[in-house]
Parts: sequence; structure tokens; C-alpha cells
Amino acid sequence: MKYVVLLGDGMADYPTEKLGGKTPLQCAFTPFMDQIAAEGTLGRVDTIPAGLNPGSDVATLSVLGYDPLENYTGRGPLEAASMGIAIEPNDMVYRCNLVTIGDKESPGAFMEDFTAGHISTEEAREIILDINKELGLPPYQFFPGVGYRHLFVWRDAPDAPETTAPHDITGKPIAEYIPRGNSFEEINSIMRRAGEILLNHPVNAKRKNAGKKQANAIWLWGQGRKPQIVPLTQKYALSGGMISAVDLLKGIGIIAGLKVFPVEGATGYIDTNYDGKAKMALDILNFMDFVFVHLEAPDEMGHEGNAAGKIQAIELFDEKIVGPILNKIGSFGEYRIIVLSDHPTPLDLKTHVGDPSPFAVLSSIKEENKAAGLPFNEITAKESSILISPGYLLMEKFIKDWKTIVS
Repeated sequence: MKYVVLLGDGMADYPTEKLGGKTPLQCAFTPFMDQIAAEGTLGRVDTIPAGLNPGSDVATLSVLGYDPLENYTGRGPLEAASMGIAIEPNDMVYRCNLVTIGDKESPGAFMEDFTAGHISTEEAREIILDINKELGLPPYQFFPGVGYRHLFVWRDAPDAPETTAPHDITGKPIAEYIPRGNSFEEINSIMRRAGEILLNHPVNAKRKNAGKKQANAIWLWGQGRKPQIVPLTQKYALSGGMISAVDLLKGIGIIAGLKVFPVEGATGYIDTNYDGKAKMALDILNFMDFVFVHLEAPDEMGHEGNAAGKIQAIELFDEKIVGPILNKIGSFGEYRIIVLSDHPTPLDLKTHVGDPSPFAVLSSIKEENKAAGLPFNEITAKESSILISPGYLLMEKFIKDWKTIVS
């Protein structure tokens, strides 16, 4: 049996006036996802437990079969795993965004752009390495990642302050969201000193001259200590691979025992290499049992409030990833394939919410399909009688006992 997970990050949404009262999934042309839903089994999955932030970290752990209430320690250590950073139990790992703060020197300073204008990996690397030269003295260390996404590690650290994800406060005054609580003075001092380094940084000078947004601050958040979980590959006695451009997903994959397969041109944005991801997934299925393909683009478009961009990302996901894999998966013998969103990222809110998301599973075994003939979107999924809650139960059913869901 082959198992394929196709995840469109933040793909789910709310009906919006931008689209005449419809969702992007309703508006997008998605014949292959619709085929999986119509011929297979359509439902919803509740990936975000009450009380936890509706992030892709929590949601992806749920999708892979881990109870976030027991296994989630924070986003930072998951990304550290993807970067091969050695973490000890007492270390605290923070996600470090390069961001653009509007009206930075005024009392009304606000989060203008949590991506610093989608700064390139090359530009960001130069900045983070320079920050580390100045501030990366024991017990502190900065590590460059991809695009605007980086890491800050505090070795043998005290408990962390309360922090806020920058993508949750776009357009809002930052004074209300700076770190508070345990060790907040040290964290705020590091953020302030990094901002001083960025003020006259050569990369920012070039970006300013080119009319681009400047990375004029860092934002520390998503902290946590090293998690301890049983690998999915061990739990289900199978081999598997992860395809994603995003360090967070790579790290979760590594911790879950999946081998990460890089795809040239995978950017974590709408300009990613869709064809390369589909080809890599099919190649992996030649010698592994399980493959997880992640696409970040719909989530990024949701954060931007870009309706046309989100529809385009969904359609490209369907045409260039879902379609090619669906058309060829039968050549590997028996299979189950699932397409889903991990959480909604509504266009009108520009941030994640914890509502249940649609999923659809198609099995090569006819008796494992409801075949209700419904297309794939939030509205039809809600009409289905199937809601998997808590969401971490989905993976075990998908791999071991899908027929019980259908019956």
C-alpha cells in the first residue's frame, strides 16, 4: 500500500465579499481535488486543539498523527531539526523573522510586513550572519534559514516570555505585542540591538534604492524546547519522505522519521517549482511507502489578503501537483491519497484560524470510498457527516483502518 498526503497550507477560507460570498476553493478550478472528493470520501478534520495557537506547526503535528497537547513544545525546535542544529534539553529555540516595522521610531510603530518584502534567502543570510557576529556571543546564537525565516538559540535558557507571531499582527501597533513575562528584558534587548545593526545595513541600503521594503527589525517568537516524540515511520513500520520548501515542515518531517527530499526551485511562495514537487513525490513512491507533499503558497496569499493569488495558488496545486500524482499513483498498486488544508487562512483576516478544514481521501479499494459525488470545498465538506476530532486521529485511520471511517 502507498500513502500520499497532499497538503495545501492555509488553503481553507471563509466566504468573502471579495469573491461574491464564496471561498477561494469554491471559485478555483480544481478538477483533480474534486475527483478525489467525488469518488472518495469527503470530510473535515479539526487539527487545532482548544487553547493552542492555530499555526502550521500545531496543525501539521495533528495531520501526522501527533496529539499537539502532548507533543508540541514550540515552533522553533521543529525548524531547528530541519537545519541540523544540535539542541540540548535546556536550550530554548526561537523563530527569528526579518520584518518591516512601519513608523519604526514613533509610538505608533506597527507590523508593516512580517516577511520584510519577501526578502531573498541570499540577502537575509548576509543580514543574519552580521547580526550573529555582533550579538551571537554565548549563550546566544543566530542561524540563517530561508527567506525571512531564521532561528535564534539561547543555550541553557530560562523559561521564555509570552510572544506573538508577527503574521498575526499585520497592520497592528507592535507595542501591544512585544514579549512579556519570563526573561522578556533579555529578549527585547536582543531585538532592539538587532534593529540598530539593521538601521544602516548594506542590504537595506540596496533594497531602499531598489524601492523594496527594508528588513529593519527582527521579531522573536515561536519558542520552545526540544520535543520527544515517536517517529511515524517507527509507529507504523513504513518508510516515508517529506517534500516542502519550509524549514518548519522539514523539521517536523525529520522528527517524524521522514527523509526530507529537496526540490530545486522550491521557494515557499507562489513562484515555487510545482512540477518538481510532483515529480519528486512520484520518484519517492518507487522506493518508499509514504510521501507528504506540502505547498506553502495558499497560506502566503491568505496572509496577504490576495484573493486572486490564493485562487491561482490553489489551481496550480491542483493542476501541477495533485493531478500528476493522482494520474500515476495507480501504477504503484494499492494506494490511499489524501488532499487537505491544515487550517484556514481567511483572506479577510490575513491570519490563521482554528476552524476544521476540509479533507478528501481516495482509496484504490472500492469499499473504502463513500463516492458521494461532491466537489472539494469547505461548504460541501461541512455537509458531510464526517468530522475527525481530535485531528491527530486522522493519520492512524488513514494508514491502518480507513474502512471504519467510511462505514
